[in-house]
Order: sequence, then structure tokens, then C-alpha cells
Amino acid sequence: MEIKQTNENALSASTVSAIINAPFEKVNIADWLLNLPDAEYQRCSAHHIAAGNTTTYDGEPMSINVETIGDALVIQHYVATVHRPDYCRMLSISDTLTASGRSKVQVLWELKAERIDEKTTRYTNSIHATATPEFQKFISEHGISLAQAAKARQEASDAHNREETPNFAKSIENKALFGKYNLPF
Repeated sequence: MEIKQTNENALSASTVSAIINAPFEKVNIADWLLNLPDAEYQRCSAHHIAAGNTTTYDGEPMSINVETIGDALVIQHYVATVHRPDYCRMLSISDTLTASGRSKVQVLWELKAERIDEKTTRYTNSIHATATPEFQKFISEHGISLAQAAKARQEASDAHNREETPNFAKSIENKALFGKYNLPF
């Protein structure tokens, strides 16, 4: 069940775009993401630890990502609620582990391709984190306000997104033009 993000539970929102030097018609974000090898995921950020693909019990595609965001180890369980060549909407109730303990946040990850011209495509990577009731209880028990948690998460998430987005774009470009992930960036 998706938690609607409101002012009372928003943790972060980060949107970063980068250029893919490949025609829009050759870009397939869903194929790239849902077949992304672990090593390629790791290559896209110094903070990426592991990735794999599976399905939900209902057969919906799912991407499992393990990474650090700020001082938290985050295990994402992204269900592909929309998966098209030009757009993926991935929703996760993510496990977060910090020195203070374990909790959960909801993360909405949107990956979008837009045609610029016949040779280039704009890739946009958007990440929205929402506090779950479990997370709100967790921070309350640790004397942390939602505003403090949101400030830390916003800074960490935005820095992470600025690092990974251009590398994701280059990886998508390599896959679109050469059918391979592991070409030099």
C-alpha cells in the first residue's frame, strides 16, 4: 500500500537530469533497469553495494537495491508499478539501518526519458522519500524531529542522486547504442 506524501511525512525529494547521447527510440529504461547487472549498478555510484531483480508474488517486476544514503544502509524493494521504455515508476518500502537501529521509509523512484532531438534524450531521475508510521515512531523514540530527519535525508539523497544520475544516463546510453552495460563511462 502506497503512503501519500504530505507536508507532515515528507523526508526528501530530489530530481536530477542528464543527457543520453542516443536517440529516444533506442532508449529503453525498463529493459535497462529490470535487467541491470549487479556490477553495473555498483559502477554507477560509490555508494551502491548490490542490486538484483526478482518478482513479487503477483509476478510484478521488482528491483532489489542495497546502498548507503548518508549514514544509513538502505535496502530498497522496488516494485515496478509502471515499466515502459520511456518511464518507470518504482515503489519501495525500504529498510533503513543506522547506528541507532532499524526502520522503514517509503521511496518512490521515477526514471524518465524525453526526446530532445534525433540524437539526444534527456534522462530524469526523481526520488521521493516518505516517512512511514514506523519511521515516525523510530525518530520520536530517538528524540529526533521529522524536520531534523528530513533535512539530513534531503542533503544525503540529493548528493547521492547528483552522483548516480549522470552515470545511470551513460549506462543507459551504452545499452541503447551498443547493447552492453560495461563500456567505459
